[in-house]
Amino acid sequence: MSDTTTRTNTGEAETKKQDVAEEPTVCPECSSSLVYDEEHGETLCGECGLVVDEVNIDRGPEWRAFDSKEKDEKSRVGAPTTKMMHDDGLSTNIGWQDKDAYGRALSSRQRQKMQRLRTWNERFRTRDSKERNLKQALGEIDRMASALGLPNTVRETASVIYRRALSDDLLPGRSIEGVATAALYAAARQAGAPRSLDEMAMVSRVDKMELTRTYRYIVRELKLEIKPADPENYVPRFASELGLSDEAERRARMLLDNARTAGIHSGKSPVGLAAAAVYAAALLTNEKVTQNQVSDVASISEVTIRNRYKELLDASDAGLTSM
Repeated sequence: MSDTTTRTNTGEAETKKQDVAEEPTVCPECSSSLVYDEEHGETLCGECGLVVDEVNIDRGPEWRAFDSKEKDEKSRVGAPTTKMMHDDGLSTNIGWQDKDAYGRALSSRQRQKMQRLRTWNERFRTRDSKERNLKQALGEIDRMASALGLPNTVRETASVIYRRALSDDLLPGRSIEGVATAALYAAARQAGAPRSLDEMAMVSRVDKMELTRTYRYIVRELKLEIKPADPENYVPRFASELGLSDEAERRARMLLDNARTAGIHSGKSPVGLAAAAVYAAALLTNEKVTQNQVSDVASISEVTIRNRYKELLDASDAGLTSM
């Protein structure tokens, strides 16, 4: 009886080995490599598209979602980790509202208990001075980004830059607010959504001089690759805040292209060029915008706008004449 059982087990093992060995690794038609389509649970050829195996196990969720909101509602896991929080968003956060799950107000004794829980929760979340530093800096980044209307991608990038500066021990001798502002300024320029130094200084707790000095230091030490600011990146925001039409925005881009071709943009502030282009485009499209309004939106002087927009119009006229 035991010999029969042994022979049976040996035969099953050999059959499994044969099945594994017989699984194709290349396409039987064109000998190209095979790829696995997780959405349909199929193994197919990456070149000719031949379906080799269509009985694979689908390890994805059993539900379907057609947009991000529906996906978040059906998902059974917690929130994704984020670099915008000092603990990557993995700790528990106790809400500030003194209400239960049904919206009813807590009693005096329960409120005192919840307050003690919040206090100890905050102490546990920041275990050392480094985490307290990171928590304060990321809070500053989130506050300034919200005031400047920057997207979450820029905030994430700024958080990563600040974490790198903290790990490389670049903070001694510099303020937390200064390094946080410099990280946000660098992240905005990397993402193609730049803000001027004056705009950054308006929402920051440090002055423009310290911001400039800290920004240069952070870029040099971390070896960040940041391209020179393009004036065209400022045009959509300026035009939107001034309520200009798409035609005016298109004309502003054309003026900047002509200026680049003529070479007059070299050595000049990209913010000033963008503001002057928007003002000149508004004049060309007969839209009522004053220099004072453009100056308030771009945070530059009216003198700069007058000087630059004349140069842009001259370059545009020269370009038309040459054509």
